Amino acid sequence: MNTLINTKLPEFKLQAFHNGDFTEVTHENLKGKWSILFFYPADFTFVCPTELGDMADKYPEFKEIGAEVYSVSTDTHFTHKAWHDASDTVKKINYPMLADPTGHLTRAFGVHIEEAGLAYRGTFLINPEGDIKLAEVQDNSIGRNADELFRKVQAAQFTAANPSEVCPAKWTPGAETLKPGLDLVGKI
Repeated sequence: MNTLINTKLPEFKLQAFHNGDFTEVTHENLKGKWSILFFYPADFTFVCPTELGDMADKYPEFKEIGAEVYSVSTDTHFTHKAWHDASDTVKKINYPMLADPTGHLTRAFGVHIEEAGLAYRGTFLINPEGDIKLAEVQDNSIGRNADELFRKVQAAQFTAANPSEVCPAKWTPGAETLKPGLDLVGKI
């Protein structure tokens, strides 16, 4: 299995449902800012609305730290709108819901389930330069936590701004970081 870490964001052009409108989102829209691609299996399902609702609740905080969220499934933008109109949880979403019915983006990120035409739960963080800095994929029976993702985005932003430091486990802004060196080997 090849890793996507530190590879470039692939080119794409997809339709999206965003703030009551249909719009087009391309890889160019992600340049110059921190971006999260949040893949999920399908609209009108069980675990997906809990995750997307959790992201909707946390979305203002992501925006405050300069990160944009894009949810992605293999549904169409029309289905995203219908789900938005039908679900009180999904109505809370203010971030773009990308439609990837051909599976172009899900395949590019290695989360496409060929036999089902759906996506695994994949989470990817892209820095402003277009480099993938975080890649997590999990089984569709396991929901994700927006608070933990938020912490990881903050850590990625910190290490980008402070390249001589690294963030230890459970690091949060203001907590102590580490400066890798021989003096730390065997001392932690």
